[in-house]
Amino acid sequence: MQSKSSIASRYDEAWRAAAPYMPARKNYIHIPLSFRFAGQLLDAFPDADTDIVHLAILLHDVGWQNVDAATMEHCFSAKFTTDARVLHEKEGARLAREILQRIGWPETVIAAVCEIIDGHDTRAESVSLNDRIVRDADKLWRFTVTGVAVVADWLKMTPHQYVDWLEQLIASLETETGREMAAGELSLTRSVLMLHLI
Repeated sequence: MQSKSSIASRYDEAWRAAAPYMPARKNYIHIPLSFRFAGQLLDAFPDADTDIVHLAILLHDVGWQNVDAATMEHCFSAKFTTDARVLHEKEGARLAREILQRIGWPETVIAAVCEIIDGHDTRAESVSLNDRIVRDADKLWRFTVTGVAVVADWLKMTPHQYVDWLEQLIASLETETGREMAAGELSLTRSVLMLHLI
């Protein structure tokens, strides 16, 4: 069995290639946390494809870099529309294809990764087990202390308000393992942030 560090190093080239797209939406924080959760979910689902899941989670949000700030702002306000989310998925799939072709991944992997990215936020149903894992990993970072700090600020909520909202989000995760992980992270976050007191 490969160690976690050797698994991570297998995808270092993709991470470096994605670096120019990381400033948008604090992806340089979101993506590594989601990558860690993807690895934990993969441990529970041995039938999933490790390469497809890891590459999809690394690249799923690169498209935000090509969404202008005013449009992106609508994703985190009362003016919410799905337009920006669809745009970042389309741009993300396009950029992921360019990145993965440039660094030499086979077309079968590229096609599967891009299928996941193009719809990961807006598609009503997941298209595969790999997609379900990516969608859960994408959400799980929100339940961490770091995720709460970042997203509560985006949404102009207090940590307590946001954590209470996250409690309802647990049911929307696609795997039982993901739901268990979310509940565990949320419990830890409540404790660390002392939300039982304020």
